[in-house]
Amino acid sequence: MENIYKVPTIKNISQKKIINARVPGSKSITNRALLISAMAEGKSRLFGCLTSDDARHFLQCLKVLGFPVSESPDGVIGSNIEITGFGGDIPVKNAEIYVGSAGTAARFLVAMLAFSDGEYTVNSSEQMKKRPMQPLIDSLRNAGAVVECIEEDGHFPLHIVGSKRFGQLPDTFSVNIDKSSQFLSALMIAAGTMRKSAVINVEGSHGLSYAKMTADMMKQFGVEAILKETDDGKISYVFSGNNSYKARDYSIEPDMSAAAYFFAMAAVLGVGVKVQGVRSEMLQGDIEFIKLLEKMGAKSAIHENDSDIVLTGSENGALKGGFTIDMSSFSDQALTLAAIAPFADAPITITGIGHIRLQECDRIRAISHNLNTLGIRTDERDESITIYPGVPCGGSIETFDDHRVAMSFALTGLKTENVRIINPECCKKTFAEYFQTLEKALSDLH
Repeated sequence: MENIYKVPTIKNISQKKIINARVPGSKSITNRALLISAMAEGKSRLFGCLTSDDARHFLQCLKVLGFPVSESPDGVIGSNIEITGFGGDIPVKNAEIYVGSAGTAARFLVAMLAFSDGEYTVNSSEQMKKRPMQPLIDSLRNAGAVVECIEEDGHFPLHIVGSKRFGQLPDTFSVNIDKSSQFLSALMIAAGTMRKSAVINVEGSHGLSYAKMTADMMKQFGVEAILKETDDGKISYVFSGNNSYKARDYSIEPDMSAAAYFFAMAAVLGVGVKVQGVRSEMLQGDIEFIKLLEKMGAKSAIHENDSDIVLTGSENGALKGGFTIDMSSFSDQALTLAAIAPFADAPITITGIGHIRLQECDRIRAISHNLNTLGIRTDERDESITIYPGVPCGGSIETFDDHRVAMSFALTGLKTENVRIINPECCKKTFAEYFQTLEKALSDLH
């Protein structure tokens, strides 16, 4: 029997009270905190970590590499994790790890291994084998590591011999981020263990919000990577080499990428939503999605009791369109915007998202395919897509085994009868409880 979730359609909203939702800890912050803690000296305690397939693979990899890790539940969603680091050293010098489909973990761990004195094999899922790795491989080879592609050039699986086996690491690195800023973040975190002055030169163009998050978190753990930008637009990160990662207690922010679905729900239904712990000052670039929803007619306010953001949609969920938005710096929300864009009063064009074709699936193609299935017109281009207003009809959403496709198009179903999500279990990659959390939030409306 096919695995399908039928999205509940909301017709009559009897109450206007504020809906409360809780989402897991940030995937991006959890992964960065795990790696930095492993590279620090001593035991760190991480509170409110994301519990997901990606995090499980990351934790298992760290255990295989010899890092002491313990985990305890944190309420209904998430966990608290203790991890002991050894000042940049990896205890196990020869190992084979499996990163699954966890793109962030895969790239971060590869950089860490390449800066070590060990020898490793890194395997992945078939999905991850399709995602690009060549820019990071090139950077790590230039840094002195041996990185061999076992099957296809530029892709997993990889065999790595760390650069510390061959002598001193260089002082200057370069990395191209056209396809992903994760390559830069991976190199930055690994370079923080060198304890010597160094420069990372950034090539290509991509939103730097995630690199900023990386630099901010590195500083919280004791290592400063200073952003430098020349008059001609060249960007680099500079390390003094005078500091090192220190273990600490650290609370993970709620996942803004997950919270965005509930704020989008507020906009499309014309209700008020508060997501626990989401505030205006956050490390995650996806907080920009709040401003985008305000541009579409929603209003935000600060809750008087806890400083969380409360977002309220316009009456009857009326949405303003007629604009072009560059989402390169918060591209995870391109799918979210696309899923509610048919309800706007004018076309919406999303630009700066060519790289999302190379994520869990070709996400631009997933947008056009699913909206066309629902009877909505789109114009798909290499780096952008335009969505036209319309009245969606029912249909089956093909998720392409991509959690964000499943979570986003559930929003379209809230105002469209008979929308079915195929393979909703793909959400376990980052938010296994998504549909239960969504239904609980919707139950508050009746």
